[in-house]
Amino acid sequence: MKNKKVLTVVGVTAGAVSAVLLAPVALTAAGFTSAGIAAGSLAASMMSSAAIANGGGVVAGSLVAVLQSAGAAGLTADHKSESSSSEDEDDDGGLISWSPSTELHK
Repeated sequence: MKNKKVLTVVGVTAGAVSAVLLAPVALTAAGFTSAGIAAGSLAASMMSSAAIANGGGVVAGSLVAVLQSAGAAGLTADHKSESSSSEDEDDDGGLISWSPSTELHK
């Protein structure tokens, strides 16, 4: 009986960790990217259906809006890592970041 409880805890923990790690991959695969919704993707189809159903716009707080926000925030597998080089030194791939050297301007 005790082994069953331990296996249940291990299974739930592994599932939760996998979900967190694979969510960015799933968002990118569906077409929700940091550059926007990819043309011809499942995300584009979802957005089109939502817009048609709501008279031309996507309702704030809807599934499409939330997933689009996650993609735009850089919570996808397509974002640039901070160690990658780019022409724009300040480009953080859409990630919100802070460091002690960040100055506040009044």
